[in-house]
Amino acid sequence: MNDIQTQQDLYHLVDEFYKKLLADERISYIFTDVVKIKIEEHLPILVTFWSQGILGTGGYTKNLTQIHLDINEKEYLSPELFKIWLTHFNNSVDENFKGENAEKIKTQALSIATVMQIKISQNKS
Repeated sequence: MNDIQTQQDLYHLVDEFYKKLLADERISYIFTDVVKIKIEEHLPILVTFWSQGILGTGGYTKNLTQIHLDINEKEYLSPELFKIWLTHFNNSVDENFKGENAEKIKTQALSIATVMQIKISQNKS
């Protein structure tokens, strides 16, 4: 198995990841009912985000924390949802890639999930 090396690799990763998320009824409603994402528009944004963090390409300008706080206003993003998200993410990486960047992206995903949960709990109080 190859490591994550290109934006095409990242596109493949996020595409596989979202197939898992959307097939899991425990979390899919966040994307289909609460946020109503258009997956064909969402995937390139995610590729830009992960490419900036993993490949150093830059270009992601949105406020990731605020996006999740806004979603949380509509539907509570519980620790359980983050756990499901992280499990699907790590499985998507492990099933498709192996190497330094694959490990790096899983570490970043864990950091993001942790920070988001902290920000959400701070925002509640």
